[in-house]
Amino acid sequence: MSSEKQSVFEEGKVLLFDKPLHWTSFDLVNKIRIMIRSALGIGKIKVGHAGTLDPLASGLMIICTGKATKKIDEYMGLDKEYVAVLRFGETTPSFDRETDVDNHFPTGHITKEMVESKLREFTGEQDQIPPIYSAKFIEGKRAYQFARKGVDKEMTPVRIFIREAELTGYAIPDITVRLLCSKGTYIRSFARDFGAALDSGAVLASLRRTAIGSHKVKDAMTIEKFNEFLQQMKQT
Repeated sequence: MSSEKQSVFEEGKVLLFDKPLHWTSFDLVNKIRIMIRSALGIGKIKVGHAGTLDPLASGLMIICTGKATKKIDEYMGLDKEYVAVLRFGETTPSFDRETDVDNHFPTGHITKEMVESKLREFTGEQDQIPPIYSAKFIEGKRAYQFARKGVDKEMTPVRIFIREAELTGYAIPDITVRLLCSKGTYIRSFARDFGAALDSGAVLASLRRTAIGSHKVKDAMTIEKFNEFLQQMKQT
């Protein structure tokens, strides 16, 4: 590939990807880096992402290459939109499906009207306690490193802002919610808190990030589409 084509990625590109379920954010970044290096025939290129998604979540990730990695903090500060499925009646230590159910709760008293009313209460600025199963740093280590060893650590609340919380599906024990929220919001923590607010328990059953600022997942590439893009570049 010509040096001109190499410079496209080295000078900096901002790429939108739809992260597959079960992949870590590092898996996606590493795959993109390998694909670019292979296609360009170069030994090194900077590749980074603007916001982690858990392995059990899918959806939009912004990947920056070369000099565009300097914009990562700018993208990380943007609001995020998610579509989340919450399952009432149970909790887990990780607040999602990563760990086994540790408690069961009643759900018969929950109504659609109750859910919609509580969603309105959850909008606005608020303190949120991050999950212990998270990448937050505690005493120089990731919180999940303590959690997986069964070591109990106190998580410090963080200030977040939930701009919109809309009920888009209701089929108890499951509900589907669209959330527009600030940087640093943990949807797993939202699930835990929302379940407790309805005198029950809840876990995050599934999560998809649909937007980061004005960037939409509908405009994102899959790994397969990116490979096609690279192959087309090589042929022109």
